[in-house]
Amino acid sequence: MKFMELDKSKALDLIPIGRIAIDFNPTDMNMPLSQSANFNKYVGGSPANIAVGLARLGGKCGFIARVSNDQFGDYVTDYFKNDGIDTSHIYRCEKGEKLGLTFTEIKSPTESSILMYREGVADLQVHVDDVDEDYVKSAKAVLISGTALCASPSREAALKTMMLAKKNAVKVIFDIDYRAYTWQNEDEVSIYYSMVARNSDIILGSRSEYDLMESVTGTCPDDQASADLWHSYGNKIVIIKHGKEGSMAYLDDGRSFKVKPFPVEMLKGFGGGDGYASAFIYSLMAGKSIEDALEFATASASMLVSAHSCSAAMPTAAEIEGFISENTPKAGRVVEEF
Repeated sequence: MKFMELDKSKALDLIPIGRIAIDFNPTDMNMPLSQSANFNKYVGGSPANIAVGLARLGGKCGFIARVSNDQFGDYVTDYFKNDGIDTSHIYRCEKGEKLGLTFTEIKSPTESSILMYREGVADLQVHVDDVDEDYVKSAKAVLISGTALCASPSREAALKTMMLAKKNAVKVIFDIDYRAYTWQNEDEVSIYYSMVARNSDIILGSRSEYDLMESVTGTCPDDQASADLWHSYGNKIVIIKHGKEGSMAYLDDGRSFKVKPFPVEMLKGFGGGDGYASAFIYSLMAGKSIEDALEFATASASMLVSAHSCSAAMPTAAEIEGFISENTPKAGRVVEEF
């Protein structure tokens, strides 16, 4: 990868820190959540989905987290093990904290929402003592999830992970992943997000998440201004997502790309971002060109929004390549430099 050097001697490709949760997605869809009666259970949480996605693509992934000391804790750790994710630094809570629960509402393919239960949740109990320097430096990159910054002790654990990564020349990927739950106010969000963004190498987030992150210092007027700001702090790649309109990618060498989604029959309006992130990170680790990495990422995102689940539907590399081959004739060029 010419625009960012990675240490290929590292045992792990990526170590995320943050949220592992349980998703309940309705099987009786196209109605309000209040009327849905039947649900499928999946492993959830953006960092967990990204880890599963990267593992399905052949990446070597670890994780730093706390989970509940019960059957759901067994479920998520066993799920990770089955996908080859290292669980040696996933610890059990000691005071009865439970995994966060997410009930999704799929009113229509373009109208979805999320109802979260996150009071006293297990993932926010990850502690600085759970973050081991030798483990952090065994990876090419760490992924800091924005939700890990919303409360202590998870906040300090995430910041320690970032600091140890910087100390040991491990790349820092910041997935903004804003969820309103648990944050006290918008200034707090902006302060802690900015702390990580000023120390990261890659940032991924939606336009509204960048606005929130920049709110204390002054929101940038457009995507280019945001990219220029975060490049000035040392980020190599800034990705700004615009939902069904696609995404923009800005490199610190001055190149910029507009990325369109592949046309698919949408089932739900969430999950695409996690597929995008895992496929993009995999592509960088595999040494793909930036154009190929972005095409691979947007293909994965398109596949995820047309699937019922997030983690369970994470595709293999062969499946993404097949999807691209099948859909390129009708989609045309989905990545354009400008």
